[in-house]
Amino acid sequence: MPTASTSPVRTSAGDAVPPRCRLIEVHVAELRQLFNAIDPSPFRERDLDPKAEAFIVEWGRDLPGAAALALVVHLERAAGPPEEAALLRDAIHEFFHQRAVGTRRQLRELFRRGRISLAIALVFLAASIAAGNALTASFPAQHVTDVLREGLLIGGWVAMWRPLEVFLYDWWPIRAEARLFDRLSAMLVRIEYHAATAEDAWRRDWPSTSAHGDTVPAVARRDRPANRLRDSMTTHQHTPGEERRIREATLDRTIEESFPASDPPSTDPNPDDDTILEEPPPADDASSPAKP
Repeated sequence: MPTASTSPVRTSAGDAVPPRCRLIEVHVAELRQLFNAIDPSPFRERDLDPKAEAFIVEWGRDLPGAAALALVVHLERAAGPPEEAALLRDAIHEFFHQRAVGTRRQLRELFRRGRISLAIALVFLAASIAAGNALTASFPAQHVTDVLREGLLIGGWVAMWRPLEVFLYDWWPIRAEARLFDRLSAMLVRIEYHAATAEDAWRRDWPSTSAHGDTVPAVARRDRPANRLRDSMTTHQHTPGEERRIREATLDRTIEESFPASDPPSTDPNPDDDTILEEPPPADDASSPAKP
């Protein structure tokens, strides 16, 4: 009797990591924990979760600059489709590539502001020196003139502080950040599976596919309970009269809940009626003697 052959259980997937490669290790229960849950972009363009991004960037920053990097994702579930490691690698590479592009754009903007600041500072410095020389020529051998001239000269050099800070100190941390993002956008990505869960557990994870292999968007997965509720609500259509009675009953219930039981309603049916404050006329006493 022939026996059915069983495929070996995969414990890892993705790029092969060389022995001398420096590892960045992440432990998650599901792959979608690595990505921003509110990002509606396709999975290849989806942003990483801010905490996951900060963790990977800080770990990569601590590693030697010349070392090759590899991201090892320890996943607490069984292996999914064979292509999920490639999808994860493409998404991570695209994310850090866009970060590198944005950082270099920020560097170019910094240099542009630095050039404008340098031109303004040079003009101000030249004007300060010229004004100081004009004061010295107009009022020679006066102590106040020397003080004003030195003040203008100091003010002109203070104006040079911002462009000097840009071109001496501000640019190189941004360039180092861009180089780090370049390394992260080219790092190897590998998934290590560590849980013997059901074979179809990956269907609840990102990226998820239907039984026929079609990609199911995360938004559609989140909307399934709402769709079922909406379908159940549409099984019965209320008539206009029923809807009016439902609204009136809901309004009455809201009004009742708005007033506490310790605050009894007023016994006066018309609070705007001031006649209730007037004293009633005395009633005729039947026992009093009749007037002659």
